[in-house]
Amino acid sequence: MEIDGAKATVRGNMVGEQEVTEEPDVGPKPRPWSRETYFGSFLFNLAAFALPALYSTLSKLWVANIDAKQVVTTDIYTYIGVIVEVLNEGLPRSAWLVIGDKSTRTVSSRLNLAYTMILAQTALGIIMTVIFLAASKTLASGFVPVEVRQTSITYVRLSSVQAVTSAVEAALSASTRALDNPDVPLIISSAKFLINIVLDLLVISKVHVGGWKPTIVMQAIIRLVCDSVSSLAGLIYFLTFVARGSQKDTDGPHRLRCSFSSLLILIKPSLYTFAESAIRNAIYLWLVHSIILLGSDYATSWGVFNTIRWGLVMVPVQALEASTLAFVGHNWGQFRAESDRVYPTATRQGLIELIRPALRSCTIVLVFETTMCIALSLRGIEAFAYYLSDSRVVASITQIMWKNIDWTYIFYGLNCQIAAILLATSPRWYLYQSLGSNFLWMLPWAIIVTVISLPKSLAWTYYAIIFGGALVFDFINVSLIATLWAYRLMRGKVGMGSET
Repeated sequence: MEIDGAKATVRGNMVGEQEVTEEPDVGPKPRPWSRETYFGSFLFNLAAFALPALYSTLSKLWVANIDAKQVVTTDIYTYIGVIVEVLNEGLPRSAWLVIGDKSTRTVSSRLNLAYTMILAQTALGIIMTVIFLAASKTLASGFVPVEVRQTSITYVRLSSVQAVTSAVEAALSASTRALDNPDVPLIISSAKFLINIVLDLLVISKVHVGGWKPTIVMQAIIRLVCDSVSSLAGLIYFLTFVARGSQKDTDGPHRLRCSFSSLLILIKPSLYTFAESAIRNAIYLWLVHSIILLGSDYATSWGVFNTIRWGLVMVPVQALEASTLAFVGHNWGQFRAESDRVYPTATRQGLIELIRPALRSCTIVLVFETTMCIALSLRGIEAFAYYLSDSRVVASITQIMWKNIDWTYIFYGLNCQIAAILLATSPRWYLYQSLGSNFLWMLPWAIIVTVISLPKSLAWTYYAIIFGGALVFDFINVSLIATLWAYRLMRGKVGMGSET
């Protein structure tokens, strides 16, 4: 009797969340390299992440050719992006758990959830853009060195519009990847990259047409146009091809609906992801502000370092993480569908099958990051840093940064894949691991560097310990939390509600 009651409860919850009565659609098995497979999606994601990273590198080169002192100004686009990331890591990161569940949700239900997410994110993005425009001087004073602050206000205002464009892009990318359509993020990245390159070559490069002198404001306008056009292109592609194509798998035509009940389904797990992102990014910006106070050379060096490390080198890690999230989310949905209890018990073999995408990603990351670390430690990056910044001082500082903490990104790559297991299955546990990392490591250091005035000769030694140590600490922390989660799942102590 208890088991029957549990079955009824679980099924009732699922139907209530789905708002549908028909059974989920089960299609034919996809081809090995289809976008609906792990490796197929990885290839799509790799291309989608590579193009923005390549442009980010090239944009610093364009600006260095315009005015080397203004390279640091372009980082405000990144820092505004970090603030907006709190918004973009709220609802969109619930996609892997909710929209990615194709075992207990129908195609129509998942499309409605995606549509609701896109509209909600667009509204939030518009609100954030208005706030950024009103606070442009405050943003400049916080994240632009005093040497170039006055000339950066216009750039800050133009960069503020990315709040709405990135919100649309984040919602589209997460929801369509969860729907096994990684071609949508690729369309967005391709459109952005191609338009950016063409306009940059015509307007601000050394071979630009016309007799004008290029400025960083021109670069900001180009970026604004490209962000807007690419987001619109992705939205049109989603509505025209993805939504209509997916409806062919249903019994008949289906009109996309945005509903309050769908929004509530998304909000439940998003409360955890939003809180996690807000805490993490607030502490990160606190520390970055301390680096900027060291002066333009250090601020520029940090921006160049991030362009190299978080750009082209980290692209495979980001692509693997996206595939891990999508397919662990699918597996979790199947696990929920096959379970007959609110608190199911996983066998050891069942647990391995559940997290198999993450295990694959960890193996690939370990090989790639170790190889890259060895190769770049032998060659160094000073020449590349000089190429991007056109400053010997900046290149030298960047090289020191690299030698101190480059090896720690091996742990970062592994950390991303392990944390993805928790994000795609139990956002509450994902929040737990983040709180441990941020409150036990990052927050104490943020307080220390604020209270203690660090001399420039020792500043980077401290920051290397902070940021490099954080990556190692994060790996240990997330490994322990994930192990505890797996143990409790095998003991039947992890609930399978959408907000767990």
